[in-house]
Amino acid sequence: MDFSGKRVLITGGSRGIGRACAVGFADRGATVAINYRSNNDAAAETLETLNGEGHSMLQADITDPEAVEGLVAAAIDAFGGLDIVVNNAGIWVDHVLEEVDYEEWQDAWKRVIDANLLGPANVSYCAARHMIERGGGRIVNVSSRGSFRGEPNGPAYGASKAGLNAMSQSLAKRLAPHNITVGVVAPGFVDTDMAARFQDTPMWEDITTQSPFNRIAKPEEVAAAVMFLASEGAEFSTGAIIDVNGASYLRT
Repeated sequence: MDFSGKRVLITGGSRGIGRACAVGFADRGATVAINYRSNNDAAAETLETLNGEGHSMLQADITDPEAVEGLVAAAIDAFGGLDIVVNNAGIWVDHVLEEVDYEEWQDAWKRVIDANLLGPANVSYCAARHMIERGGGRIVNVSSRGSFRGEPNGPAYGASKAGLNAMSQSLAKRLAPHNITVGVVAPGFVDTDMAARFQDTPMWEDITTQSPFNRIAKPEEVAAAVMFLASEGAEFSTGAIIDVNGASYLRT
């Protein structure tokens, strides 16, 4: 996969899957803008690891619609345009129905939906309007295995990712006439900060043995699927949802 000359914006690009995507695109010739919400040190560390020149880091909270508009505009101004957008930023909030009060329940739903669904929707809107004008582009959204199997401890997370899948497929149909593809990568557990909180708990053995590989995914394995959907020649995979869960959850 050759991304020479391509300009890429990655939300949540400072750590985990986002960092792996940034490194992967940069290694293949792209110029990358790393979006981050608050961890300036992590973003700077990621920026330093990228091969090539001209990369940037852009702070913005994607739950804020005005900040999203400014983020996409800043990336376009920095690079002179955008070819690829990866919506990777997302959060998990525990909200077990029997254990939280009504106020906590509502707060969890709002925070998760704002970050995992409305944020990517707004990024996609702003990026797609630019891509329509320039004649095409690629949007790749990072979803989750939880969108299919359910998340009893975090139902808002499962619902947000299911909504992200549906939104992506709707936009794939809407934007194909403009030469814009929209794809989805749906990982299971990945070796990131989100999974690290389970490593010293009794749940860890169950988590790692869900896959017949007896491990969880590496961020680079998710990034490989993201880059495939963003690559030249993958146009007819628009609307596809690629599972990256090591056969831990199989669907037909």
